[in-house]
Amino acid sequence: MAYKGLRHFAEALDHENELITIDEFVDPVLEIAEMADRFVKTGGKALLFNNTGTAFPLMINMFASDKRMSMAVGRNNLEEAGKELEEIFRRFTDPSGGLLKKIKMLPGLAKIASYMPKRRRGRGKCQQNIIDDPDLGILPVLKCWPHDGGKFITLPIVHTRHPDGEVNAGMYRMQIFDRKTTGMHWQRHKTGADHFKAWKDKGEHMPVSVVLGGDPVYTYASTAPLPQGIDEYILAGFLRKKKVRMVKCISNDLYVPEDADIVIEGYVDTTEELVWEGPFGDHTGFYSLADKYPSFHVTCITYRNDAVYPATIVGVPPMEDVWIARATEKLFIAPIRLTLQPEIIDLHMPEAGVAHNLVLVKIRKTYPGQGMKVINSLFGAGQMMFSKAIVVISEDIDIRDYKAAAEQIFLNTEINSDLMITKGPLDALDHSSDTCSFGGKMGIDATKKYPEELLNRREILKPESLLKVFNPLKDKIRLRMFSDTIPVVFAGISKDSAGLTDFLKLEYDELAGLVLFVVDSTVDLADNHILFWQILSNTDPSRDIKIINGNIIIDSTAKYHPSDNFGREWPNIVISDDQTINSVDNILNKNGSPGFINSPSLKLKMMDAGGGASVLMTNN
Repeated sequence: MAYKGLRHFAEALDHENELITIDEFVDPVLEIAEMADRFVKTGGKALLFNNTGTAFPLMINMFASDKRMSMAVGRNNLEEAGKELEEIFRRFTDPSGGLLKKIKMLPGLAKIASYMPKRRRGRGKCQQNIIDDPDLGILPVLKCWPHDGGKFITLPIVHTRHPDGEVNAGMYRMQIFDRKTTGMHWQRHKTGADHFKAWKDKGEHMPVSVVLGGDPVYTYASTAPLPQGIDEYILAGFLRKKKVRMVKCISNDLYVPEDADIVIEGYVDTTEELVWEGPFGDHTGFYSLADKYPSFHVTCITYRNDAVYPATIVGVPPMEDVWIARATEKLFIAPIRLTLQPEIIDLHMPEAGVAHNLVLVKIRKTYPGQGMKVINSLFGAGQMMFSKAIVVISEDIDIRDYKAAAEQIFLNTEINSDLMITKGPLDALDHSSDTCSFGGKMGIDATKKYPEELLNRREILKPESLLKVFNPLKDKIRLRMFSDTIPVVFAGISKDSAGLTDFLKLEYDELAGLVLFVVDSTVDLADNHILFWQILSNTDPSRDIKIINGNIIIDSTAKYHPSDNFGREWPNIVISDDQTINSVDNILNKNGSPGFINSPSLKLKMMDAGGGASVLMTNN
């Protein structure tokens, strides 16, 4: 189904009982984000705020369920869309030749052509209102978290063009600097940054137009992991089975969907000095630190008569981006399998891994070494290159059943032969590495092994034998066994009393296969979600993993202590402040409000621990 803008999508959500409309004023500065956080983490509905202090209503959490995500891309079933995409890729990657087969491909080519975006003359609905003297203050732009550098446009579809003609629609956050200027946060690995460099080499202004809203499939398509040079609106047309109609912008030569809700037109002056942008409470659950990025200068704002401003928030998972990632898993497993690794059956990014920190891969294994082959290949494949840990598992395990997957990982992994630690590119938002966007990576071959792979394997440690090893530290630390069958231990320490060196002094000689995760004493060891989020976020494999006599000790503590000798600033965890929590409590307690939900931030307490760092506090 194609939607005629966000208002149409809101009506569809309301018809399906997937929307709550809020008429009372809720402040875009901190309050809307706090309320949205409560709903997204409890499986709540999309929220439409009619009173934002501006002329525009605001919708948030529109993607935050499997049902709403399917509705957003216009499909009842994302798996079916994935199979369609697989058939298209299969047809055009078939190496067999012959005139007859090429003729048979013609209907498929015609089908692809029907998805191509179409440029049209005249103006679109998105240009029903034109502001030649623009002021970004007319929009209900969010300040999401207390330590954000300012207000940020969080759901922009940023349109750029390479000087040679290639176009791109990507999603890069935009910090508001003044009435007509924002930051443009395209990281060095992104297509927008590549286009910027090309315009800078020419010494010319770079045209940029930002779309907000329209058919929600546009927003999804701008986040999809398409190869560079592939127009995102081809994917949008494929998903909604209708080509996207594009119109020329008013003040530059870029084209945007004619049914967009709001369009912000302008340019980037590539000769200007970069400016400080951030910090920003990011999808990692930590604040991304301020850094230098280009400025975007606004020349015109256009909008449709019934425009709705779209927004999202990111922070401690799960957030709305979790469901966007799930859609990508379902849609793009076929292209990955057909063009890269035919043995891949399934691929999953657990929400605690915030997309790049952990990827679980299920393969059909037919020969020794195949698990490592897949790991090496994926570390060099497109956006998979940002993955910090890739774990490959055999086909008889459901990789979304974390207990079953964990058992296979620890039963089928020999530390000395199945663990690969290397270095490579990382997401620029990863805070655990010693240098920005480059650091440690880990691959684990947890597939069932062929005889050739079983040489020199040691007997797995029995969990009950662990207790005597840790007895010397029983008064200094908190311990938790993962299970009765897996030799994995979580330990909470305070670096001021019992540091990692205490663990390195223990007697490990009689053990084999122990995996010890060391976290800060303030982490709730009983909360699996928070525990694994902290482990995956705070660990650099090349620095923090020690192997002693066949046992692994992993330092997943925050690296703020002087003894860590960490050269970068350690960021704060993203949570609301008390004033905002109390304010939203009061709104939700009023009659006619959508019901009371406790703030997720109450489970976390920010605590300065040197260098602006924060650690988790529990309710214990």
